[in-house]
Amino acid sequence: METNKIYHGNCVEKLKEIKENNIDLIYFDPPFFTQRKHILKNKDNSKTYEFDDKYDSIEEYLTLIENVLLESKRVLKNTGSVFLHCDKTASHNIRVVMDKVFGRENFQSEIIWSYKRWSNSKKGLLNSHQVIFFYSKTHNFKFNTVYTEYSTTTNLDQILQDRERDKNGKSVYKKDKNGNIILGKEKKGVPLSDVWDIPYLNPKAKERTGYPTQKPVLLINQILNIATDEGDLIVDPFCGSGTTCVSAKYLKRNFIGFDISMEAVKLANSRLEEMIISESNLLNKGSNEYQEKTEKELAILQNINAFPVQRNSGIDGFLKEHYENMPIPVKIQNEYETLEDAIEKIEKASIGKNYKMKILIQTKETETNRLFDFESNVKIIKSLELQTNDLMQKKTITPFKQKSF
Repeated sequence: METNKIYHGNCVEKLKEIKENNIDLIYFDPPFFTQRKHILKNKDNSKTYEFDDKYDSIEEYLTLIENVLLESKRVLKNTGSVFLHCDKTASHNIRVVMDKVFGRENFQSEIIWSYKRWSNSKKGLLNSHQVIFFYSKTHNFKFNTVYTEYSTTTNLDQILQDRERDKNGKSVYKKDKNGNIILGKEKKGVPLSDVWDIPYLNPKAKERTGYPTQKPVLLINQILNIATDEGDLIVDPFCGSGTTCVSAKYLKRNFIGFDISMEAVKLANSRLEEMIISESNLLNKGSNEYQEKTEKELAILQNINAFPVQRNSGIDGFLKEHYENMPIPVKIQNEYETLEDAIEKIEKASIGKNYKMKILIQTKETETNRLFDFESNVKIIKSLELQTNDLMQKKTITPFKQKSF
């Protein structure tokens, strides 16, 4: 079978055409046993992609998974591994099947792919992760350690010092004969954990094709980086939109893909021609780079039960409760703004939104005197600090009197 090619057909039958002990890694993202039909259109609505995820029983579904795993084990090299992507609907069942085929002793990791999604109103906890089971064929599997950055709360000066156990078994800093602390070897960072915070594909991402359940290339990149080297051969039995093959080509690995849908095969081949891979600003910069609010502003928003909004000069937050079924934007007057400037900013940021109420938190003692070119219904609320100052400046303060009974 030729490499760097995507084949149309049943993956179990196609896997039988591959010689045994020939593949370095198999990643597959099979249907999730959701028992529904997945339908999605591409960006310009010119193409509809769909596939059925319906089975007569869980037994029928697990038989498919087991058959793919059996063939996967046969074609894998002794140094090879399999990564199976699933969600909560059948992950517990799949884990049992993987133990049966590969052996409990060859289970390596349960990877949690964690991401943020739009919330929904259904009863229960919001789904925000999927599972990837990592099994090796033998104990002699290929693995490349990937290092990540230390947490901002980590005391690096302490990590760079050698430690040893004292006579009581307590960990202490290692010292030389003169009592000086011995500095350790250079550190590369923190080894990658089994929880991966990789953003789900943005609806507007150039990489998005409109194929249902499409995964980000960055996720597959991470798998290939830890378990393969350049020139290795990767197989994806459920190729779908071709994400695995795109990742393999990008990382200079060889690949083979299968899919039972001819439309999916055509889509995957077009992606291999275009090689569009979206960068993640969140991964590149870190979540702290998106935090623009000061501690004071965050405290104000928290006190009024509001969500903070980043990168918007006219709106700093939204109240968690709506008014007349509409969101309520909040603007906090900053130290360089007049009250009029702050009102104008929230009004401009609200154009076309038809908010029934807008709130401005006043933080400085100023009066409004500008005649606006537009009508404003912004409600002005003084900050707690200003309210306290007003209270302290009154000449007489009415004391609280407790009623006697």
